[in-house]
Amino acid sequence: QVQLVESGGGLVQAGGSLRLSCAGSGRTFSNYAMAWFRQGPGKEREFVATLSWSGGNKYYADSVKGRFTISRDNAKNTAYLQMNSLRPEDTAVYYCAAQPQVLGDTTPSTYKYWGQGTQVTVSS
Repeated sequence: QVQLVESGGGLVQAGGSLRLSCAGSGRTFSNYAMAWFRQGPGKEREFVATLSWSGGNKYYADSVKGRFTISRDNAKNTAYLQMNSLRPEDTAVYYCAAQPQVLGDTTPSTYKYWGQGTQVTVSS
């Protein structure tokens, strides 16, 4: 079993940046594909980005491509989501997720382990 804890959320003005962290514990972190999802008010959970267990393969939702960067440091058991040029429509609770497979995918039901979420609010 893997425990995931997100941090780094907060309130930021449009155009600003935040870096989210997802600290993992319990199992070998490097054996897990990681992903970030988000859920805005009244919306379904949506895919943001995913990263293979080596960090070599990355995939982004079109809505964040070019603005967000997913990464991981397996020595620190931590995944990151660097968010730049933030927009009000990025406002959501952001969740990290993990699955014991090489490559991640975009479907929430694929992921067995989830963090509790961290709130990101972007003001206009």
